[in-house]
Amino acid sequence: MKNCGGFMKPVAWLWLVVATMLAMGVLCPSQVLAQVPARFYWKTLSNASAVPLIVESIDGNTNPFDSAHTITPGADFEATLALAGYARTLSLFNRAAMIAILEPVGRISGEVTAAGRTFNQSVSGFGDPMLEFCINLLGPPAQKSIPDALRYEPGFSVDLLVDLAVPVGEYDDDQPLNLGQNRWYGRFGIPIVWQLGAWVPGRRTTLEFLPAVWLFGDNDDYVGQTMETDPMFQLDAHLTRDFTEHFWGSLDGAWYSGGEPTIDGVSGEKLSNVGLGFTLGYNINDNLNLTFSYKSTIDDDDPDDLRMDMFMVSLVYGWHPLLEGARRLGEE
Repeated sequence: MKNCGGFMKPVAWLWLVVATMLAMGVLCPSQVLAQVPARFYWKTLSNASAVPLIVESIDGNTNPFDSAHTITPGADFEATLALAGYARTLSLFNRAAMIAILEPVGRISGEVTAAGRTFNQSVSGFGDPMLEFCINLLGPPAQKSIPDALRYEPGFSVDLLVDLAVPVGEYDDDQPLNLGQNRWYGRFGIPIVWQLGAWVPGRRTTLEFLPAVWLFGDNDDYVGQTMETDPMFQLDAHLTRDFTEHFWGSLDGAWYSGGEPTIDGVSGEKLSNVGLGFTLGYNINDNLNLTFSYKSTIDDDDPDDLRMDMFMVSLVYGWHPLLEGARRLGEE
C-alpha cells in the first residue's frame, strides 16, 4: 500500500493538470467576441474527452451568434446562450491534436433596422454548430502515457487552428435577427503559448496569443438581399497565473479589424475595436472544472463602434481511461 500511495500522489497531481487543460480546451464560444478563453491551447494526454456546459449573458449592438460582429448602429440586443459540446484529444504524427464540436442554443431579443425597416424581434432555438481542429506544430511531442504528461511543459509552442461553422441553425429570411447565419464561415489561426518561469502547479504563468483571420461566405437571402462580409482579423492575448494548485486567473485582451459588410452593394462599417476582460478558473474535483469570465469592448461610445458585454459561467466534465483506471487501482 505504501508504494501504491506513492504512485497515486503524482497521478492526483496529474489529474489537476488534465482537468484544467481539458476544461479550457473545449471552451470555445467563438460566437461571442470571437475570443477563446485563456489556457485554451495547453496540451494534455491523448485520447482524453470532455463535455462542457456553458451559459452566457450578453448585451450589445451586434448579434452574438454572428462571428462577423456586424454592427447595427443604435441597436440594443440582449441574449442568453447555452453551449454544449464534446472534445477529444489525440496524437497525429506524434503531435498533440484536438477535435471538438459545440452547439449553441439560446434566445435573442432587441430592435434592429435593415432594408429600411425596423424590427422588434425575439428569437430562440439552435444556432450553427462549430467544428474545430487544432494540431501542435512547434512544442513538446504528444503525450501518450502518464510519464509523458508528468514531464509536460509548453515552453514556447505554436499550433495550427481551423474552425468551421455549418449553416444548419434556425434561420428566417424575413427578419435580420437570427440564430443561424445562412452561410458558411470559419477561422484560421496560429495559437501561441509562451511559458514564463517554472512549470509547477500553483506557480504556473503563461503569456498566450492567437492571431487569426475569419472568412465568411455570402448570405444570399438576408431580408431579400445579399450580404457579403470582408475577412476579419483578430488578435487575442492572455496573461495567466496560478493562485493555488486549484485556482487560477487571467487578464484577457482582444483586437478586431476588418469584417466590413456589404448589403446589395451598400457598404457598412468595418471593425477596429478592442475588448478587455478577465477569467477565473477553479478545479472542483478530479473531473469537474468551473470558470467565470467577463469581457467587454472599450471606447465604444460612437453608434458605429462595436459594443458588447458578456458574462460567462462554465462547468466542464473531463475524463481519461488511463487516469480513471489508475484512480480505481489506488482506491482498491
